[in-house]
Amino acid sequence: MEKEAKEEIEQLEDEIVLKKDKPKEEKSDKKKKKEKKKKEKKVKEPKEKAKKEKKKIKLKWSKKYTIVAVSILVLVVLLGGLYYVLFPHIKLKGGKKIVINYKTVYKENGYSAYKLTDNLSKDVKVKGKVNTKKLGEYKITYTVGEGLFKTKKTRTVVVDDIEKPKMSIKNDDAYVCPGKKYEKEEVTATDNYDGDLTKKVKVDISKKNVTYSVSDKAGNLKKVVKKIVYGDITKPTITLEGPETYDMCTNEVYKDPGYSAADNCDGDLTSKVQVEGSVDNSVEGEFELKYKVKDKAGNETEASRKVVVGKSDGPGVVYLTFDDGPNPGTTDVILDILKEEGVEATFFVINEGPDELIKREFDEGHTVALHTASHSYPVLYASDEAYFNDLQIIHDRVQRITGVDSKIIRFPGGSSNTVSRHYSSGIMSRLTQEVVNRGYKYYDWNISSGDAEGGNPAPSKIYNNVVSNLRKDRVNMVLMHDIKTYTRDALRDIIRYCKNNGYQMKKITNCTEMITQRVNN
Repeated sequence: MEKEAKEEIEQLEDEIVLKKDKPKEEKSDKKKKKEKKKKEKKVKEPKEKAKKEKKKIKLKWSKKYTIVAVSILVLVVLLGGLYYVLFPHIKLKGGKKIVINYKTVYKENGYSAYKLTDNLSKDVKVKGKVNTKKLGEYKITYTVGEGLFKTKKTRTVVVDDIEKPKMSIKNDDAYVCPGKKYEKEEVTATDNYDGDLTKKVKVDISKKNVTYSVSDKAGNLKKVVKKIVYGDITKPTITLEGPETYDMCTNEVYKDPGYSAADNCDGDLTSKVQVEGSVDNSVEGEFELKYKVKDKAGNETEASRKVVVGKSDGPGVVYLTFDDGPNPGTTDVILDILKEEGVEATFFVINEGPDELIKREFDEGHTVALHTASHSYPVLYASDEAYFNDLQIIHDRVQRITGVDSKIIRFPGGSSNTVSRHYSSGIMSRLTQEVVNRGYKYYDWNISSGDAEGGNPAPSKIYNNVVSNLRKDRVNMVLMHDIKTYTRDALRDIIRYCKNNGYQMKKITNCTEMITQRVNN
């Protein structure tokens, strides 16, 4: 339409030019002047007329443009409305393109679908998988509707390495001992995609700062900048040899297990350690020893050791000891009885049964002692080394559960056993000496309940075996087994007999004198 309007205006202008350029006959001067004026008038009139015509033409075409534009707009609105009415619509939460990190779990961001006022979100069919273990682009399609009235949208999921590498170094100040140079710290670097990047770590040291940096293949940069400070702010360290809680008996001479001290700048400070406190071995009680040391910069540290002085038990005491547990169904019931009667006992455990029962024995105040891990004669008594290896296993189990470095043991079969002769001649003579050398105390028994002699004895027989051998003029070390039901069933009567007859029942401690038998191998 615009082309036609231009052509119409050009035609009008051509007609005016033709009229203006038409030749005339020569006239007289007056006539020429008159005619000149007429001519000018005639020329002027067509121009004005042409201007008016141009305006009319532009106005006419402007109206045509408006009509066409309005018609197109109406058509678009009608089509849009028709599309809105006939087709469902899908909205993707999070956008059409998302980027996730390598080896992370892909979680659908969500979507919604509707048609007019109807919610069609449950009808959307989602297809496509994302393998986050492989870099790349993945397409997820969302479709809703049927036949011609179906809507489909696509989301692009980009799996990329967008995570910075990790370095095993803290972003804190680097303190350097006075008069010394900064030394590079040992640092490792790993990346979720590239793996070990330790060899690619760069270190830049200036007068005031040190910068550790590493980049992965994707260009992710990890940088740690540490300020270099010349000064000593680190406390010395004190290491106590032996246990933090030291058990000893009255009249026993206290010998400190030892200690050492070191400083990051001053080196060995052991000779500078000051020990405060003392131990009175003439009375029962707890004593605290404090170990203090200070470096040249004035940084001071302190450690402490608790010394527990106990008293050996005299004649008439009864030690109820239980071997071979723990065992559900018997040990737990025995613990119930001991708790109800207010009595403490000693459990020589092996590497069987649940940890929970050992923990309960300890938590309820009983002594958890060691009876070897396997309780297998061919294994234990094959050699000295075999015995201590087996003992170490149960030692470590008890320490893991209770936190106690137990040194109270009982040999399977007792120190007087002869079965060990079948596996190693003279082994019991060697072991009874070596365990003591290694800081252990071993306990045999002088009263047997008879619950390990076979058969199925009545609880009353177990009871009689114990109470008939109790004596007031000695320590009574009673052997029982907490894996036996008849021992479990006899226990309460044994305890009540002891109470009614003036016997005191205690658990074995480090101050309990060893009850030993004659060694036969």
